[in-house]
This record gives sequence, structure tokens and C-alpha cells, in this order.
Amino acid sequence: MTKFIDYEVNCGQKNMQIDNDLLDMAIKEKIDYPIMRLYGWNPPCVSVGRNQSEDFLDKELLKRKNIDTVRRLTGGRALLHDDEITYSYVCPVSYLKNGEHVISSYKEISQIFIDKFKQLGIELNFGTSKPVKTGFDYCMMISTGADLCYKGKKLIGSAQCRKQGYILQHGSILFDYDKQLLKEIFKQDFNSEEITSIREINPDLTKDKIREILSL
Repeated sequence: MTKFIDYEVNCGQKNMQIDNDLLDMAIKEKIDYPIMRLYGWNPPCVSVGRNQSEDFLDKELLKRKNIDTVRRLTGGRALLHDDEITYSYVCPVSYLKNGEHVISSYKEISQIFIDKFKQLGIELNFGTSKPVKTGFDYCMMISTGADLCYKGKKLIGSAQCRKQGYILQHGSILFDYDKQLLKEIFKQDFNSEEITSIREINPDLTKDKIREILSL
């Protein structure tokens, strides 16, 4: 039985601290079940992967736009957390059928979202792994076999870390995005054939409805 934590909106530093605390609590209490949390961000925040350089960030631009920055526990590349629903999922490695295998564990956890979004009339599937575009700092422009896509376009990007036999996987479900703002922050052009959002897939679908389905 999955334990759900109520949706809340926090600043980036607090969101990452809560995820860290959940992982540490699971380890300390040796829990044998998964914990799932949904959350939002205020103000908007750029999260940088655990080992990613911040050199590409224009801190003055972010300050003018009232956008925070935070470093994640997990790897991967940077994300702008703005108009989205974010999830985190903590569980023992042993809870999953193939928990020791990283890609398999990504897919096993992500299958939850495939099943849930099907109830919303959205058919998601795993992305096709493509050669990594080393010039991109923005996570959503990187495609791996563990991403969740709609008609070949990335909708949910996830990252993972492991500690003392436990997994923390968290990810970004794009509700909508500002292409111009992304271009300013990441200094890259964005191909609309690479990514999509809930707003593009179904403009009538609300965040409340998505949160309701995900927490059932």
C-alpha cells in the first residue's frame, strides 16, 4: 500500500529538503512500502542535477525574473519548475521486481503514471533512447528509454538517486511551459517536436483532476 503525502507548494530549497528527509526517514525506519508525494513550486525554480555545472546559469536574469535555484539530490540536467506537477517516490530497492537495475526500476515506477494517465485519456509510453545531445543543459530536451512521452514527445522527465538500499525518484510533469523563458534561461532553441505539455494534449484537463487521479 502506497502512502500518499498531500499536495503542497513550497520554494525549491524546501521541496528538495522534504524529498531528502523522506528518503532519510524511510532508511531510518526501514519502511517496506512506497511513499508518493505531489508538489508545486513558488517561486519558480531551476533545479540543477547533482553533478551538473551551474556555469550556464545567468544569475542576474534569474533574479530579475524572480526564479530561484536549487541543487537536486538526483543526477541529470537542469529543469525549470514552474507550471508543472512534480512527484517524488521513495521505496526500498527490494520493493520493486527489478529494483537493482536502474533503467528497469525507472520503468517500474513510471508505469504508475502510464496507468494513471490512461484514466485521463492520455496514452503515455516510454521514450526511445537517443544519442545524448551534449550541448543541452535542459533536461526535457534529453531523451532516454525511461522517459514518458506522448506521441513521441517528452511529457514527464524523471531523475533518481539511491541510498542504503532505498530509491528516491522524482520527476516533472509539464502542465505548460514558456518557450521564450526557457530560451532565455538555457540559451537554446526549443524544438516543439521534442517536448509537449498537458495544456497541448488536453486544454480542458486541470491540475486538480490530475492530482486527484494520481493520489487514488
